[in-house]
Amino acid sequence: MGIHVIKMPDIGEGIAEVELVAWNVKVGDMIVEDQVMADVMTDKATIEIPSPVHGKVLALGGAAGQVMAVGSELIRIEVEGAGNVDANAAAPVAAAPTTAAPAPAAPAAVEKPAPVTSAPAPASTAPVAAKSSSTPSAARGNGEKPIASPAVRRRAWDLGIELQFVPGSGTAGRITHEDLEAYVARGPVTANSGGSSYRELHEETAIPVIGLRRKIAQKMQDAKRRIPHFSYVEEVDVTELEALRNQLNQKWGKERGKLSLLPLLMRAVVLAVRDYPQINARYDDEAGVVTQFAAVHLGIAAQTPAGLMVPVVRHAEARDLWSNANEMGRLAEAARTGKATREELSGSTITISSLGALGGIVSTPVINSPEVAIIGVNKMVERPMIRNGQVVARKMMNLSSSFDHRVVDGMDAAQFIQTIRGYLECPATLFIE
Repeated sequence: MGIHVIKMPDIGEGIAEVELVAWNVKVGDMIVEDQVMADVMTDKATIEIPSPVHGKVLALGGAAGQVMAVGSELIRIEVEGAGNVDANAAAPVAAAPTTAAPAPAAPAAVEKPAPVTSAPAPASTAPVAAKSSSTPSAARGNGEKPIASPAVRRRAWDLGIELQFVPGSGTAGRITHEDLEAYVARGPVTANSGGSSYRELHEETAIPVIGLRRKIAQKMQDAKRRIPHFSYVEEVDVTELEALRNQLNQKWGKERGKLSLLPLLMRAVVLAVRDYPQINARYDDEAGVVTQFAAVHLGIAAQTPAGLMVPVVRHAEARDLWSNANEMGRLAEAARTGKATREELSGSTITISSLGALGGIVSTPVINSPEVAIIGVNKMVERPMIRNGQVVARKMMNLSSSFDHRVVDGMDAAQFIQTIRGYLECPATLFIE
């Protein structure tokens, strides 16, 4: 028998270190070639690291949440044959399941957080030593760390579920989305499940901020620290816009697909930035250079099970309403399912953020650095308004937008939003070049 050491691979793009998000194996596991051992995250993407060999896991090189240098020892495996290192060489200390994640590294400006983009590991004809069964394994004992992908962990966090008590049906007890759904369906069993809900609660849960959630936190912190935001809110009468949207959907909905309000707003932004090119821009504050773009690459902020992502509709200026709608839908689905590529999650020049029916009255969106503007869409409400001396019902919506005051003056920002308002309140102008 020999020892095979796998080092943290060079993922490219000059990346010197990555964050170890999750282990999918533990010490003592038998693993096979192409089995995913760990999930690691760069500044832009989460990547699965597969095993190049069959063997038994002897030691893990770090704990979840730890930042590891490229080329450092990731895992040590006992294999048949000579292996690739001296069997007497010192092995790293295995990562204890209960080891707390270290403090996050200093925030670094990142382009976009992204989901897992690597292709699934190909099927192997070799016998699988780490047994995979459709029957969930029993809940873990104290101190045994649950194995789950970042998306599953994020979803469990959102649902308020402790993964420690969720049986896993995947390889080595890995918890899947289906396991979460089954756990929610049957409901957790507790000693107090039959008692009164009016009781004191004293439980505390410490959740390390790692993986994609850490990248989102770093990016938001960096944006607020470096960018002097100012927000501008304007009320827009979208009654006529909604009437046009309904007419378009009645005539073309079955053939081309239903339109939401966003493609119409996207068109208004495309037209407005022609008059205000300094807003369709990115600011490199270290170099002191503002780059204005003729192309409009629209970022559409989207909530996913793994956290906030911003897929990019490229060249929105060259697309009609349905093309923008279809591309936006495709990208949103790719982001939600973890299939969006790095290129689809980077390179935006201006961003739209919308919470739909949950949009509230006013928001103060955080700029998607290094862009200089973000347009926040609040919910649409029908309210009594006075028109020509008469009280009439109108559909109203606020646009809450933020700008980088270093490169966008308040007057320019206000005029830009007023220009968008003009297009939306007189929607026929959206189609006049």
